[in-house]
Amino acid sequence: MESHRFEADVRQILELVTHSLYSEREIFLRELVSNASDALDRARFEQLKRDDLRPVEGEPAIRVTVDEAAGTITVSDDGIGLTREEAVEHLGTIAESGTRAFSERLKEQAEGGGSAEGLIGRFGVGFYSAFMVADRVVVESLSALPGTEPIRWESDGGESFQLGPGERAHRGTDVVLHLREDAREFLDADRLREVIRKHSEFVTWPIFVDGERVNTEQALWARNPADLDEDAYKGFYRHLTGDWQDPLLWSHARIEGTPTYDALLYVPRKRPWELDRLDFKVGLKLYQRRVKILDHANELLPRWLRFVSGVVDSPDVELNLSREMLQNTPVIRKIKQQLTRRVLKRLRELSIQAPDDYALFWKEFGHILKEGITEVDGKDRDLLVGLLRFRTTRSADGELRSLAQVKSDLAEGQDAIWYLTSIDKERIAEAPVLEAFKKKGWEVLLMDDPVDEWVVMHLPEYQDTPLRSVMRGELPAPADDDPVAAEARKQAEPLVAWLRDLLKDVVADVRTSGRLTESPSVLVDQDGGMGSNMERILRAANQEIPTSKRVLEVNPEHPMVRTLARLNAEGHTGLEPFARLLLDHAAIAEGRLDDPKGFASRLQALMERAAAALAGQDEGGAPEPDPSAEGDGGASAETPDAEDGPRAEEA
Repeated sequence: MESHRFEADVRQILELVTHSLYSEREIFLRELVSNASDALDRARFEQLKRDDLRPVEGEPAIRVTVDEAAGTITVSDDGIGLTREEAVEHLGTIAESGTRAFSERLKEQAEGGGSAEGLIGRFGVGFYSAFMVADRVVVESLSALPGTEPIRWESDGGESFQLGPGERAHRGTDVVLHLREDAREFLDADRLREVIRKHSEFVTWPIFVDGERVNTEQALWARNPADLDEDAYKGFYRHLTGDWQDPLLWSHARIEGTPTYDALLYVPRKRPWELDRLDFKVGLKLYQRRVKILDHANELLPRWLRFVSGVVDSPDVELNLSREMLQNTPVIRKIKQQLTRRVLKRLRELSIQAPDDYALFWKEFGHILKEGITEVDGKDRDLLVGLLRFRTTRSADGELRSLAQVKSDLAEGQDAIWYLTSIDKERIAEAPVLEAFKKKGWEVLLMDDPVDEWVVMHLPEYQDTPLRSVMRGELPAPADDDPVAAEARKQAEPLVAWLRDLLKDVVADVRTSGRLTESPSVLVDQDGGMGSNMERILRAANQEIPTSKRVLEVNPEHPMVRTLARLNAEGHTGLEPFARLLLDHAAIAEGRLDDPKGFASRLQALMERAAAALAGQDEGGAPEPDPSAEGDGGASAETPDAEDGPRAEEA
């Protein structure tokens, strides 16, 4: 045996590979099986070009055997084998371009830089993962090339390796691992089967562990879709995910070009409970030539498609040196773009061909899909926007409508698609701010998911029709306003001015409302400021943000507002509690009350005055003035006559 010293650079590389490159020690078996599969592929390729290779005895395969007494694992293949020169080149200097160049590339990888393309899957870095579990590795190999002799390579992973004549009689390679004491768990054949099923289940070549075949599953994604039926796809989905239900849909693609890849993607019927967790890991698995590289290939689909599971198999993806992290390359970005578009197109087909199934999908995953609005552009954006669904003021029995449907049904005179965002799912459809829209017959989107706030921020229009919030801006009175309504607005102007001054510390403005037909008051958002719904969402996420002042709108035709307007015009005092009750009513109508103590006091005062007024009417005379009230007691001190009685009662 000849002794060859590793160069200093190689020793440093070996130290990194064997002790810190891989996150799990079991990966050594994946690497050795991958190398064996590559060797068999090379032999098959060479046989297409020449007919003088050494023949295979029996069926070409990968065999893993355990010798518990000797403490060894042997990984054998019937592949291309190694000549003496190849053993020195690949097992001695690691990289064909020289150790120093390889060391530089390895350093780049450690810093997240360049690629080790061409080194992975060869007797190089992957092979040296054997030293994570072995204190001595022996390689017996016979090349398939005619006229070559068997070789034996041996090393303890230290300063040198030995190379000499071997004893293997048939073409191929044996890699014998003498396990360290702390790695004896791998002397269990069941443990090895588990590792192979986890990482190498779909390798093309048969894999045997102590004579028992392990990889019986076919790589469905690598087969022609025309040869597969629904049962095959459904069965593979259950095997892949462990989900007992059939998938909602799937997409099978075989792409040849730049890049080349096979992809089989699934959308489940039900949302996994952990899908909304920040640490959720996607169920998209990455393979390289049917060897599993990653269980969670997060970089191959955007986060807003994290409900998609399946397999992507590509020889073109670039990994870091340990094959445990994708490199952010143009190839990855291209695959991601193509897979994203494929999923969106498949969902569009579902929405057209099976709208009931799409409604089921939207119920489970719609709030996640909407996250993509903040990221996509171009054709993908058009596809995604077309998939959006919303409840509206015209929805019945939970019906969901698309923006295309809403746009096609715009009422006469409606020049925008209106929407209301609120986290109050139960009461959003009954919000007072919708009253005028319902009266006009204008459809309004009811957007009750928190993510909808970000959707409308990034979706200002749909097919040249603007999207507008019913909570912003001043909705003008109808052009055909009747004389009674017009007079009510005119009479309310002094009241509005008085309210604006009275409430200037708590509201940004007070104005008459074009939104209300039944309620006396409502709070809306200022133009250009943060919306109240967004404020609530951010506070729920423990964000400290200042409270924005709102705009109070009053309904000039409401009896309470008309009575207050008349009493204010007549100079009555003591109206402040009633004025503030307008603000309280607007807050309560949207599900909040900032000053419950003050509201209780004002309500109590109103009840006392109402009771006194009723008592006076029952006795046939005017009620006694409230001694605690200012001046003449305001509305409750007034003796109602035939004309004004109902207004005073309602006030």
